[in-house]
Amino acid sequence: MNALPFAFAYPAILGALIALPVIWWLLRLMPPRPKSEIFPPLKILASVLKREETPAQSPWWLTLLRMLLAATIIFAIADPVFNPRTSSLASGGPLVLFVDNSWAAAPDWERRIQTADALIDDAESAGMPVSIAFTAEPTNDAVPGTAAAARDKLRAVEPRPLVPDRERAFQALRSALNGIKPGTLAFLTDGAAAKADDATVRRLAELQPADLRVIEGDAARTIAITAANNAADAMTVKVTRLNASHAASVALNAVDSQGRSIANGRVDFRPGQSVATSSIAAPFEMRNDFARISVDNGATSGAVHLLDDAFKRRRVVLLSGAGGDEFQPLLSPLYYIQRALQPYADLILPGDSDLSVAIPKLLASNPSIIIMADIGRLPEDTYEPLTRWISNGGMLLRFAGPRMAAAPADDPLIPVILRQGERALGGTLSWSEPQSLAEFPNFGPFSGIARPADVVVKRQVLAEPTPDLAERTWASLADGTPLVTMKPLSSGQIVLFHVTAEATWSDLPISGTFVDMLRHLLQISRSGGVTSEARGNARVAETLPPFRMLTAKGTLVSETGSARPLTPKAGTAPTANFDNPPGLYGSEDGFTSLNVLPEEAELKPLDTAGTTAAREGLIGGESWSAKPALFLAAFLLLLADSLIVLFMNGAFSRLRPAVRTMSVIAIALGAGFLLQPGTLHANDSQPGDDLILQRLDNTHLAYVVTGEQEVDNISERGLEGLTQFLTFRTTLEPAPPVGIDLTKDELAFYPIIYWPVSATAPMPSSAAISRIDAYMRNGGTVLFDTRDQISALDNGGNVSANGQRLQAILANLDIPPLEPVPSDHVLTKSFYLLSSFPGRYAGSPLWIEARQGGGRETTEKSAATADGVSPILITGNDFAGAWAVDDNGVPMLPTVPSDEGQREYAYRSGVNIMMYMLTGNYKTDQVHVPDLLERLGQ
Repeated sequence: MNALPFAFAYPAILGALIALPVIWWLLRLMPPRPKSEIFPPLKILASVLKREETPAQSPWWLTLLRMLLAATIIFAIADPVFNPRTSSLASGGPLVLFVDNSWAAAPDWERRIQTADALIDDAESAGMPVSIAFTAEPTNDAVPGTAAAARDKLRAVEPRPLVPDRERAFQALRSALNGIKPGTLAFLTDGAAAKADDATVRRLAELQPADLRVIEGDAARTIAITAANNAADAMTVKVTRLNASHAASVALNAVDSQGRSIANGRVDFRPGQSVATSSIAAPFEMRNDFARISVDNGATSGAVHLLDDAFKRRRVVLLSGAGGDEFQPLLSPLYYIQRALQPYADLILPGDSDLSVAIPKLLASNPSIIIMADIGRLPEDTYEPLTRWISNGGMLLRFAGPRMAAAPADDPLIPVILRQGERALGGTLSWSEPQSLAEFPNFGPFSGIARPADVVVKRQVLAEPTPDLAERTWASLADGTPLVTMKPLSSGQIVLFHVTAEATWSDLPISGTFVDMLRHLLQISRSGGVTSEARGNARVAETLPPFRMLTAKGTLVSETGSARPLTPKAGTAPTANFDNPPGLYGSEDGFTSLNVLPEEAELKPLDTAGTTAAREGLIGGESWSAKPALFLAAFLLLLADSLIVLFMNGAFSRLRPAVRTMSVIAIALGAGFLLQPGTLHANDSQPGDDLILQRLDNTHLAYVVTGEQEVDNISERGLEGLTQFLTFRTTLEPAPPVGIDLTKDELAFYPIIYWPVSATAPMPSSAAISRIDAYMRNGGTVLFDTRDQISALDNGGNVSANGQRLQAILANLDIPPLEPVPSDHVLTKSFYLLSSFPGRYAGSPLWIEARQGGGRETTEKSAATADGVSPILITGNDFAGAWAVDDNGVPMLPTVPSDEGQREYAYRSGVNIMMYMLTGNYKTDQVHVPDLLERLGQ
């Protein structure tokens, strides 16, 4: 190598430097400065008598400037070249080229070819054999041969979009050399460590070459994207770089499937930082159109991150059969689902509690999944659009619960036929213990998820045995009963968890397995939502054929070459290799992306410590000519000299600055007071606002207007009588009762609605029933009164006409299982101590929502039902008939049998019901006080 880091292309030109002293002598003299004289003759004659003064020499600094100009021109003509290439090779063995043709070598691949070609030329001139091995090739013939054969190998190889397998290439090289010691061993590396403990340079040193060189390109250009995550509000991107010595800012570009740039971002690196995370902010719909993320000017496959359906953020609709309690969120049916899916999907809650109105609007938002937690019955007019949506590729995910257990078995949106009721495990009357989960089958989406050992199921809904039940079961309990079942419906799926979405029936919702299961269901759901036409069933195939391949320069091509089908392994992310290079695997209907680097990858410089390897740069990289820069400097010096001479000769003294007076325009503002407009208020009042404010300011008992004058009159007078009794006996002072029309009146103002069922009244419309269903779901309570002293709610027995009408109404409502009020229920002690709830009649029980799990066994310390208020009460005792009074406060109807004590208990029943409605949680807590004190040891 040369002793100096530069050389001259034409060194003979430097002989002109000898003429610099002569140039110095010639430049010393300076012509006299021109003078300007005034024309008048006498002034001219007076000037003539003056002695002319001519400087003997120019200023030293001007002479030095001109000398520097001459020297610069001489050096420019001599053409100095910095870091010239050396052509010396070590003798005593073959030239060995160990070449990285990996993804990071793609940007300067031509320079690598030139560098290797120049070394081969030197070996050919010296008559040395050449051995060449490539680190990103599956096979290597590294036996030393002729220079011509080495050139052919060099020209036949292209960079591959792979991480170099240097150990495989080294083993092939060592086997080919067979003990021969290389003369010069040149490692043309991409500069990055292929793995954490990459000792390639030390391994090459074991071959004992006479001269070991590490030739690398510009590490500042090596940058890669290792991960991209479609978060809730932006796409987060993880980027790593090789050269972390300085701060840097890199532009990110998001491209759609047509190659159009639709969003941009930027990632900033601090000095010493090799991994940084940034984000690309864009709306949800636009982010779902991202096909790949790339680094601007990266020009490598590592700088491109391919995205597939799994990266597209799903839109998930959440529906619940019960309203959430903001003071007890852990009891909400959707609480654990929201926590599990929030990082991975856009969650949508209905804006309207009426499902017949909310579901069409939600379907219009094009969701991927609709999740229903314990919804037994849906409004009749929602089944058809839901079925059509599922058939077009949607996924309906349902969770069981008390309402589903009480729902009819012929529901078309349940994947299996369910037995009525639910199965209790571990109760007093049960022979079975709580069951753990079995291993997940290998054919479902949960394949590869580890079986949770600490999850037990205490209650579930059971599926009726069918011939295809086993193949439609994605998860089961240890005793073989299905836990998760599914049914395909054209291009979509219906999936059912046979337990609740909260932790009352099982521990599954509070386990990490629950999150994994929901994420796997997200991945197989239709990304980007469901269109109006089915696009095929994109289920996960056992093997995925190569679809589009990624080149080393970061472009997608349809030529798959020797790529083999990709076989996904459960629980293991695939990695790029010779058989499965980076690209897209699958088909147009659905594909999986395989990128160059895994998510945890980090670019680190190649370690050469402990070796005597000399580092060099590629040809055309470090070597550069200074001629253009010297000519530019000479031109600038000549320009400076010309300006100085003009100045010294007075060329600029003739210019007189033009003094121009800038006219200032004064804008006078009036000093008078500005008129202040009065305060204006928009009149946004609507008809009926006064009535709404009145309803909000006071508690009103409400009743359903049936259209039958006699029935409606008894309802109004009955609630008026209960209102007076509440005012006299309690601190509650309700306002006068209100009759409501279910089709148009707002129902949320009333804590309870009394509904006298009449078979002769018009059947409520589906819209009215849907509104009452939404009212009950949001915490309201409806008291149905058939007024016929019924004792059974099933289809058996002799059911009255009013009872049949009640069954027709309840058939369209999503109601929980019912039971007569237990003796220890809070209703029996919310204000008065009661053992029955008579009205005008005394023979009918009061039906309420059954205890969670339907347990009937009680103890002396039983705690009543779970917190909350039953959304439905049913009686046949004609409460309003017992409460009804005329304007004078006299009862309007006699009790049956005639007994004023029974009427007193009817009023007390009404008081207990109202206290239960208004203070249900509080009163339930009061019932628990003895147990709480006992646990506290008091």
